[in-house]
Amino acid sequence: MRPAGMTAEEIAQWHSKLPRAFGPTGGTRLLRWLLGAAFILWLGTLLWWFDITPRRLWNGLSGLATIVRLMIPPSPGELWWDIMKGMAESVAMAFLGTVMAALVAVPLGFLGARNIVTVTLLRFSVRRFFDGVRGVDQLIWALAYVRAVGLGPLAGVLAIFTSDTAVLAKLYAEAIENAEKRQSEGIVAAGGSRLQAIRFGVLPQVLPVMLAQALYFFESNTRSAAILGVVGAGGIGLQIAERIKVRHWDEVAFIILMMVVTVGVIDWLSARVRRRMIGIRETPVG
Repeated sequence: MRPAGMTAEEIAQWHSKLPRAFGPTGGTRLLRWLLGAAFILWLGTLLWWFDITPRRLWNGLSGLATIVRLMIPPSPGELWWDIMKGMAESVAMAFLGTVMAALVAVPLGFLGARNIVTVTLLRFSVRRFFDGVRGVDQLIWALAYVRAVGLGPLAGVLAIFTSDTAVLAKLYAEAIENAEKRQSEGIVAAGGSRLQAIRFGVLPQVLPVMLAQALYFFESNTRSAAILGVVGAGGIGLQIAERIKVRHWDEVAFIILMMVVTVGVIDWLSARVRRRMIGIRETPVG
């Protein structure tokens, strides 16, 4: 359709000046088709490489349905006390590892913040250290610590501490960089030192964010501790692995329900602590 008041020559002139305004060019359309074909080819190659076929998927879903039927009804079994002890051990591992990581991450976060450390080389080195530690999965750290300190919850605590320290430090550094400058500038203008400006101008702003992130990691690590136990790092994971080996699926279901309830309780408590820390009061019902 031709716009009102424009001749064909004027439209041709505008088309030559702004070809993209009239739709994708032939080269753009060809590039899109080539990218789409390359994506489909890559996706098909991965499906072939991993031998992902409808038959295998159907057999897997059938086997999964059988396992689900064997899980009902859940049962604690005869060794229910070992399950309780393993769950408590996982929560303790998550709590200790997270607390240690959160404490160590605070000074590291300040070292990685652009508005605190102005030496580019130092800040860059600290940030790349965070990336290097974060690049190793928590499970790999657990395997390494099991080899170093032996089986048990100590390896799990060290794995959680190592991986979470780098992640929390990066998150803390970003929170510190987003802090309001006027508070610390006011402290310096009143005669305060640089350290006092950080302590009373920056830290109170970012402390609720730090606490919220640490509480979230505690909740997440409670779930992760179950996986760490499978490789010998203590916790409820060992109980899960032992019952899967002997196909006691009803007890596995009971452990999974315990984990869900535990994580739910931790999330509820964490939310209350965060609200109290930030200063948000709950709205009464009714």
